[in-house]
Amino acid sequence: MTVRTKVLPAKVVDWFARPSSVWWGFAVVHLYFLGWMASFFLHGDTFSDTEQYRQWAMDGYNPQDLDGKISPWVYPVLAQLPIFLANIAGPDLYLLAWFLIITALNAVGLAFLTRGPRKVSGIAPAWWWLFFTVFMGYLSFARVEGITAPIVLIALLYAAQRPVVAGILLSIATWIKVWPAAVLVPIVIASRKRIHVVLSGAAVTAVVALGTWISGGLPHIMDFLLNQGERGMQLEATFSTPWVWLSVFNIAGSRMADNTAINSTEVYGPGAGTAAFLMQPLLILAAVVAAVLLVRALNRGAEREELFLEGSLMMVTAFIVFNKVGSPQFIIWLAPVIIAGLAHDWNRWKVPAALLMGIAMTTFVIYPLFYTPLIHAHPVMAAILTTRNVLLVVLLWWSVKRTAELGRKSPAAVPAGA
Repeated sequence: MTVRTKVLPAKVVDWFARPSSVWWGFAVVHLYFLGWMASFFLHGDTFSDTEQYRQWAMDGYNPQDLDGKISPWVYPVLAQLPIFLANIAGPDLYLLAWFLIITALNAVGLAFLTRGPRKVSGIAPAWWWLFFTVFMGYLSFARVEGITAPIVLIALLYAAQRPVVAGILLSIATWIKVWPAAVLVPIVIASRKRIHVVLSGAAVTAVVALGTWISGGLPHIMDFLLNQGERGMQLEATFSTPWVWLSVFNIAGSRMADNTAINSTEVYGPGAGTAAFLMQPLLILAAVVAAVLLVRALNRGAEREELFLEGSLMMVTAFIVFNKVGSPQFIIWLAPVIIAGLAHDWNRWKVPAALLMGIAMTTFVIYPLFYTPLIHAHPVMAAILTTRNVLLVVLLWWSVKRTAELGRKSPAAVPAGA
């Protein structure tokens, strides 16, 4: 606060503190990206993964009709709803429609963040979100993560008072992209209504399975899990860092090359295949350890809302760090947790918020700015990628440490059972 008041005039600080100012900021940021996207959609073009989404929307969702192309079932089935909806105005305006869908979801998320009891406490987190979007918007507006992030944010804001609603929203988001499951688990552990949360998730899954069966796609409903086993170590993954540097120095034939079957750049070299094989069990082990820490903290009387927030950060960060896929849009997963944490306790969450902003900045340099030099083993870009990955590990360490500290508190009056 002191630095901010010294740098900015008092009137400027007061303006930023008004609820209306956040919406002006929202408009400026989204109009900037709309203008940038216009350079594509005014010519009937798309950007990044939206080209793949548009192709699916035109070709349909039956893998047998795609002639060996990437299947839309690499995503959970509900991802097909926004992918299809974005084609409502035709393929030439696909990117515009996709952008407007995400903008609408962001607006709803911002409204939930800055209303009611968070009318004041939500303003600063909302500004953090907008600055984060400046760096990650190129990905937020071009990937499925842009659909799921505001849904997860709303779920987290609901979770303390209405955990069943949060469970429904997170289950829907998980059937769009798997990562929200990492937020759902801590809420199930920390909530007094965990049985209701689990049943709500099961109900959502049953409805999704029924709808998929009616549409004839049930044989493919689990393809998004089965397809991942064939992947190698993606270039940007945290554990790929040693092979990135082996490629930079051209040691033992190490290299970076495209896996055209899944449109991914992967690392190759001594031990890379073994590392890719081990990442799945390591990820499962990390999730189990995180769950144990959460149960331990709950049994020692940890405050429930702080527990599921810090547990969500720990679980989501673990999903990124221990993942053989390291796509830059994964960083968007962390934003809803940080935003909800800042709204809950700004001082406690300002450290991970600063870390994630640094992660967002370095990710922006990697993609979309200088991804081509990176895949050609440029040492400066390798250093920037390494910095980003180190920051991710530090963020994981922070979340584990703070969750463990919650578990050291003496038992509180809050019953641990529920």
